[in-house]
Amino acid sequence: MSLNIIDLIKGQLGSAFVSQAASQLGESEAGVSKAISGLLPVIVGGLANNSDNPSVLDSVSNASSQGILGNLFDSTSNNSFISGLLTSVFGDKLSGIINSIATYAGISNNSSSSLLNLVTGATVGSVGQYAADHNLDKSGISSLLNDQKGIVSTLLPAGLSLASLNVGDWAKGYKFDNDQDEIKPVTHEEPKVEVTRSVADSGTFPDRSTSSEGGSIWKWLLPLLLLIAASYFLWKQCNKKETTTTTTVMGDSLNVSNDSSSMPTDSNTTATVTKIDENIDLNGTPLKGYKGGMEDQMITFLKTDGYKNAANDDALKTKWYDFDHVNFKIGSADVLEAGSEGQLQNLVAILKAFPDAKIKIGGYTDKTGDEAKNKKLSADRANYIKDWLGKQGVGAQVIAADGYGSEFAKVDASASNDERAVDRKMSVRFAK
Repeated sequence: MSLNIIDLIKGQLGSAFVSQAASQLGESEAGVSKAISGLLPVIVGGLANNSDNPSVLDSVSNASSQGILGNLFDSTSNNSFISGLLTSVFGDKLSGIINSIATYAGISNNSSSSLLNLVTGATVGSVGQYAADHNLDKSGISSLLNDQKGIVSTLLPAGLSLASLNVGDWAKGYKFDNDQDEIKPVTHEEPKVEVTRSVADSGTFPDRSTSSEGGSIWKWLLPLLLLIAASYFLWKQCNKKETTTTTTVMGDSLNVSNDSSSMPTDSNTTATVTKIDENIDLNGTPLKGYKGGMEDQMITFLKTDGYKNAANDDALKTKWYDFDHVNFKIGSADVLEAGSEGQLQNLVAILKAFPDAKIKIGGYTDKTGDEAKNKKLSADRANYIKDWLGKQGVGAQVIAADGYGSEFAKVDASASNDERAVDRKMSVRFAK
């Protein structure tokens, strides 16, 4: 029996991996786990289809020397080795895969892209290590990858098919849809079967009928098709309801003079149930962001002269805008997670479009850990963003950066890591 690559990867993508990835990406563990379940068949299928691709074989054979498995989170972030392999395997289909997985798992495109790198690193690293341990040459690696074609379909989670991911022509050699019975590669036309009366009694063949039973198939097939159509319609309606819940509650009751006490409570922040990147209009220039997210709210506020009409800083201090994508590596104040700079660049564009506007940066942590260290870490992160914005030419518009630690955290320290994620954030507010 041929080796299943998934057995090699299991040790790399366990609950600890999911938890760490969720924490670093700011996503739920359920969303990360769902994304991984969708990415695995994509990556394994892509490698299998490229089992005779010299550049792919070179990447796998050299993977063990790259030390990828030693620290997946550091070694795969912005790694040219991984990005080059993905381009070689998927080419211009990469963005479509990232978007499809993000939609399927309910996570952001940035998180989907990061997970694609991580799961690819775990897969290639594990196969490369196996090849090194068993002295497999490139021919042996090619055979191992080619053997995976028979198991790709078994990896598909419910509700996802590789055909829907638009992965290209390589899907033609497999039956990817979950409602198909065959798993083996389709290489020839099925032989014709002579149907006898005894076979017909046990089941009706869709592609042939008898004069006495020709219409019988539609007696059960038509209701089945109608049932499937109705189920699909209900599913789409449920999804539509989930994606339209965006609520902003204004009017904070905090009435204080100190900035550090003016951090809005949960009732002041924007709760977005589903995160979908869209084009946010900035005076004719599209910015990629969430509908109802930071960019959308800030631009709307500026366009309606909310900033211009604010009498003083007190009128602005209770409204903060949380970054949707900006995250730091755990314990770090100067290393951003992959994909974070995109939203910072959006902020630069907004400030340049409204040169009279000024802002303040705030950093926050959850209730776990030493509070003095939390306060310092959050302050260092806020100042890092302030300095970064200064290097982009908008430093004069950033008048302050403060760290509040867990002062405004709402979730108890005993709660799960996923529940505490809402308190770990970077935010920005307008100031005068």
